Amino acid sequence: MAIVDVTVIPIGTQGPSVSEYVAEIQKVLEVYKREGKIDFMLTPMNTIIEGELSVLFEVIQAIHEVPFSNGIQRVATNIRIDDRRDKKRSMAEKVTSVREKLNENKNSSPSRVDISPE
Repeated sequence: MAIVDVTVIPIGTQGPSVSEYVAEIQKVLEVYKREGKIDFMLTPMNTIIEGELSVLFEVIQAIHEVPFSNGIQRVATNIRIDDRRDKKRSMAEKVTSVREKLNENKNSSPSRVDISPE
């Protein structure tokens, strides 16, 4: 299973807000999720999607097309792929792993790091 970080950027909108395009993209993602093909999480700056890599490329193409279908003439899509093959880890498991480490650090004795210039 792979995880992708995707940002679809419509260029040439009437104003600075792109939330209407983001909402339309989320509707497309919901369809893929209902079909059991992906899971996803909207963040303030992007969308994180997990699934099989071949499906993720299909999904990325589908969401890249959304602004075009809404009258935009130019779209830039940024993609970052995390494809780990030694074990399957979901988005939630990755976050849980970090939170567990944070809790371990809270329970251990405090350490001080001196960051003052020499």
